[in-house]
Amino acid sequence: MNKFPTQLKKIRKEQNTTQDDLASQLFVTRQAISKWESGDSTPDLNNLIKLTDIFNVSLDTLVFGAEHETKVDTSEFVFDPKHNRYVRRWGKMNFWDFLSGYWWAVLAIVFVIGFFSIFWAGR
Repeated sequence: MNKFPTQLKKIRKEQNTTQDDLASQLFVTRQAISKWESGDSTPDLNNLIKLTDIFNVSLDTLVFGAEHETKVDTSEFVFDPKHNRYVRRWGKMNFWDFLSGYWWAVLAIVFVIGFFSIFWAGR
């Protein structure tokens, strides 16, 4: 079931925005907004993204009506488009974060220390 038309109308009214105001922000006609809200047509991806910015809601909330959305603390996390997920900023890393991200480096250090301790013990 397509929840977008009802969600758009609900969010627009909650934020006291008229169809004319929204149309002028998106550079479309008021009739286009009316068609989106009635379900006769749907906006393209660019306009969907603009709607999420205008209303400050997630795409899940706008399209699917998801009520429980996770807010990301942008002071601690940044979006990594290469892996399509949020990752912790470098300045906020603790020991366990380092260990989980760089386990291979810790393993290499332990190997090198073990190798040299055996080498020096044999001398």
